[in-house]
Amino acid sequence: MTFKPLVLAASAALFLSPALSAPLWAADVTSNYAEPPAYNEPAAGPTDWTGAYAGVHGGLTSPKLNPFDGGKGMNLGVHGGYNADVGGAVVGGELDYSYLGDADVKVNGGKLNERHRIAAKAKAGVPLDQTLIYGTGGLAMTNYRDHGGVSGPDGWKPGLLLGAGIEQKLTSNISARVEYDYVMTSGVRSFTAGTESKRDVHDHSITAGIDYKF
Repeated sequence: MTFKPLVLAASAALFLSPALSAPLWAADVTSNYAEPPAYNEPAAGPTDWTGAYAGVHGGLTSPKLNPFDGGKGMNLGVHGGYNADVGGAVVGGELDYSYLGDADVKVNGGKLNERHRIAAKAKAGVPLDQTLIYGTGGLAMTNYRDHGGVSGPDGWKPGLLLGAGIEQKLTSNISARVEYDYVMTSGVRSFTAGTESKRDVHDHSITAGIDYKF
């Protein structure tokens, strides 16, 4: 082979080398690339309502259905209970304590203050996926405090509680709820200027709360 053909062959090899290697390099890069995994929103949690729970609540208690129409007191407390799914329904029981913040209630000749309340309630509701609509009823024990020249029982008085609420799951363990309760306490005794009288006392509570299911 003469010098001239050798030079031509070397030049051709140098020219073709990048063109031949480029597809191989691109194929190597492409073969090692992987699409990032798709992002999926976390699920809100299972719709099972069965289990023990505990929570806190806060709101207003008033002798009037509209708690902003006078006589209201704050309602702050804790509660706990157990729910069970039974054939498309949810049933359970709950105990709660509330500090009523001296809500005014009328008695003959004046007023008393509601101070504390302990309630034992049964619950029954209908689950709608992540939402529970329920009714509740049971026994409420209310403690009254003397007020404005009126004296009354320095103890606890039993009454009837009826209510309803709605609860929404936020996660599999945490839910938020709003509840309305009506309490009727019969025969609340009071004394005004030495005269004894008895009267049925009615009040309404509206509270919002957070529950944690164990």
